[in-house]
Amino acid sequence: MKISELINNPSSGTAFSLEILPPLKGQSIKQVFKTIDRLKEFNPRYINITTHHSENVYKEDADGIFRKVNVRKRPGSVAIAAAIQSKYGIKAVPHIICKGFSKEETEYALIDLEFLGVTDLLLLRGDGSKLDTDQRNMNSHQHATDLQLQINDYNKGIALDGSTFEAPETPFTYGMACYPEKHEESPNMDTEILYTKMKVDNGADYLVTQMFFDNSKYFDFVRRCREAGITVPIIPGIKPIHLKNQLTVLPKIFRSDIPEDLAVELRKCKDDAQAKEVGVEWCTQQCKELKANKVIGLHFYTLMATESVYRVAKEIY
Repeated sequence: MKISELINNPSSGTAFSLEILPPLKGQSIKQVFKTIDRLKEFNPRYINITTHHSENVYKEDADGIFRKVNVRKRPGSVAIAAAIQSKYGIKAVPHIICKGFSKEETEYALIDLEFLGVTDLLLLRGDGSKLDTDQRNMNSHQHATDLQLQINDYNKGIALDGSTFEAPETPFTYGMACYPEKHEESPNMDTEILYTKMKVDNGADYLVTQMFFDNSKYFDFVRRCREAGITVPIIPGIKPIHLKNQLTVLPKIFRSDIPEDLAVELRKCKDDAQAKEVGVEWCTQQCKELKANKVIGLHFYTLMATESVYRVAKEIY
């Protein structure tokens, strides 16, 4: 069953889903299972697994010479997705990204995922700001809409080199990201809606938003999408603030505005413990309003905030 079908079940209420981060190299997958175990009582319809490209770092050798070394800090999402589906029977959705991965690596990942029975994906461009020139110039897709075309061809049995193979018995379906406060590279919201519609026209089955803290921006974005003929589910992406410095860090990294009412309360906080309480309260009220407006689902970004997500979900589910 596709993600859009899993979440579109009025009798089950607002769907709960979450996104997890693969453990750092050397850490056990038990870190992932610990997050899922804490939140599984809310019946997650699916679990997203982020994907991270390798990075070039400079290390000093025994001769005192700094050499460039390619380092991958986290495992890929393919194996983790398979482990989650096997252990929990919950649909796992690995991220497939453009930046830092060649088109060939993408095809290899699709082959492995098909074999493992993981057929739901989230397609993203990914953050290229940390990639140096030689990585950016690898044979990668430049935009998520380009990545879509490779997935669509694979579903038809067309390989990257143009050769043909037996099309998958269960084609890949996928969601894509959208930006209620516009992507940092979009010149305006009209352009943002244009590219959002392009993703849907090319085959995106649903959309999940970048995190936001002002529901009015989500409601306005959905209205504009519907007026533009976008009919797929638009799932709000939610994150409870749990650190005091996120008042400035989140807008810088994710371009998400912090409403002044929330900012005022965070500025009053003396430490992270107080900020966490403010974040839980704000997120709870935010989710209650979204549920009252009959959103199809709530997608929680759990990074470093599992306990806060649990407290919010306990209030609204």
